[in-house]
Amino acid sequence: MTSLDDLPIRDDLRGLTPYGAPQLDVPVRLNVNENAYRVPEAVALDIVQEIARALPNANRYPDREFDTLRQGFADYLGHGVDPSQVWAGNGSNEVLQHVLQAFGGPGRTLLSFTPTYSMYPLLAQGVGMGWVPVPRAADFTLTPAAVRAAIEEHDPDVVFLCSPNNPTGTAIGLDVVEAAVQSARGIVLVDEAYAEFAHDRSQTALTLLGRHPRLLVSRTMSKAFAFAGIRVGYLAADPAVIDALRLVRLPYHLSTITQAAAVAALRHSGEMLARVDALRQQRDRIVDELMALGLAPYPSDANFVLVGGIADPQSTFRALLDRGILVRDVGLPGTLRITAGTPAETTALLEAMAALTAE
Repeated sequence: MTSLDDLPIRDDLRGLTPYGAPQLDVPVRLNVNENAYRVPEAVALDIVQEIARALPNANRYPDREFDTLRQGFADYLGHGVDPSQVWAGNGSNEVLQHVLQAFGGPGRTLLSFTPTYSMYPLLAQGVGMGWVPVPRAADFTLTPAAVRAAIEEHDPDVVFLCSPNNPTGTAIGLDVVEAAVQSARGIVLVDEAYAEFAHDRSQTALTLLGRHPRLLVSRTMSKAFAFAGIRVGYLAADPAVIDALRLVRLPYHLSTITQAAAVAALRHSGEMLARVDALRQQRDRIVDELMALGLAPYPSDANFVLVGGIADPQSTFRALLDRGILVRDVGLPGTLRITAGTPAETTALLEAMAALTAE
């Protein structure tokens, strides 16, 4: 049989492995930062009805500009965002890919501050651009001075700032975003995939858009809207940036069904954010109770917690899995990342951790 090594793939892709996390059928899955709650029945019914209305016209191509959906996102985001400033794709990863296709490419570089979302270097690799990882401080925080220094040293074409940061949960201040935008000659994107879970939701880079035409703010419906299986991501930026993204998108890239489902879900943002509040409580419960066990969870503004102070992460991972609990080993020494779950899932996780630390 032919192997991957036998194929004439690009030289810079040889030896790489695809992005992915274990997908195991266990009672408690807390490894990929999904929303632990199912889509509420009333919301699901409205989504199905919206899809049913759209389906008879599925013989026609979808609205290429997804105008109704863009209006929905603009209304949801607020902060004066206009539909002309909104872009969307099949998950935030596709949106980020569009950004790098338009503003990156061979001979250009993407800079971000590590550890951070592991898809960033893969997205850069996919468009043939260089990846510049700059280490964060020991506590994973960023300061305006550190950001300015890194940008001045490396002069990147694109800067990604993840806030709250994955996998650490660390939020960054708006002064850090301002420092990046003022220092960078190119594009600065703030990845706010977990923004709805922040302790202070008002601290969003959306408030800075009006002053900075090269600032982009990306979001996702996967987390707050429990839409991980539907795949809808979006961003807000200057209308000229949106025009640039049109140059690289595939024709009719958002299906009629995807648009209908997202439009309906946005009508229920209040109900969905109530579920987010419940998950924030469980996240904080994980931090407080694991700290009481003598572990070292990092402060988190996301729907997960990076837990430090674990002597042997791999054995702890396996021991939790043996108990039917799946968490994530992100490769940072002495840590595991744990997604906030339902109260029952959190209780199972905390009881298992207490038993393991007592051994």
